[in-house]
Amino acid sequence: MEKTMIGFIGLGNMGAPMAANVMAAGYDLCAFDLAGTKVRAPKGAEIAADIGDVARACKTVLLSLPDGKAVNEVATQVTAASQCVTNAIVDHSTIGVDAAQNVHRILAAADITYLDAPVSGGTFGASQGTLALMASGERLLFDQLDPILAAFATNRFYIGTKPGQGQAMKLLNNFLSATAMTATSEAVAFGESLGLDPKIMIDVFNASSGQNTATSDKFPRRILTETFDAGFTIDLLSKDVNLYLEEMDKSTNQDTIAKTIGGVLNDMMSEMPGADFTQIYSFIKKQSKNN
Repeated sequence: MEKTMIGFIGLGNMGAPMAANVMAAGYDLCAFDLAGTKVRAPKGAEIAADIGDVARACKTVLLSLPDGKAVNEVATQVTAASQCVTNAIVDHSTIGVDAAQNVHRILAAADITYLDAPVSGGTFGASQGTLALMASGERLLFDQLDPILAAFATNRFYIGTKPGQGQAMKLLNNFLSATAMTATSEAVAFGESLGLDPKIMIDVFNASSGQNTATSDKFPRRILTETFDAGFTIDLLSKDVNLYLEEMDKSTNQDTIAKTIGGVLNDMMSEMPGADFTQIYSFIKKQSKNN
């Protein structure tokens, strides 16, 4: 029996290991990345010359792209491709609610179903196939594609039928993650100024009510080891929190904490563009010394 050919566009820090796991699950893969497909695609993948090649070869196409502009451009090119056979696009990018709704409109006009399905878990989760996925769109499509999504996401959540609801869930998650990272960095930096040992502080937090994702993962694995290698830049985290703030601006909800966190991230991005987001601890320590 012929294997199903899956398209994958966007082979960056997250996309490349996700694509590799799709192949490891037994699917044929047609891959494309604007930055260079041959050097980024998993071994054995079919190398597409452009997005049109993917659209002509694959009914289902997965995306892992940096922002809404990139996803919008891919959606436009897929719909414009001659002899396009694509009928479903699953978007694992974090692009915000408005962008997801716009992409849905572009694809719906060409009878292509859109599943808004961002992921969380970082490069480690992508490589291990243990990501969390939060999807919105047609429930039937979500269920039909579950075996493919299971190749890289252990936890797969159906959020709702409306395009953008998956994005909303992802923005909530990333805001909480950013808050934990920023608050923990400030607390540990303050503790150090009082003569406390960072490792002991983290051990105490993890045995107490202060435990969070920063204390259980980022500090022991990325910060105290001084590797700063989460594979997620401050630019991307700042983008996500700014998208969260854009959604907050449309509501009457309290946004004091979000604005504070967003300000810290934007300041770090200005001073340390392209830095791994775990370096926020170093940034906050430096800021504390300068004040």
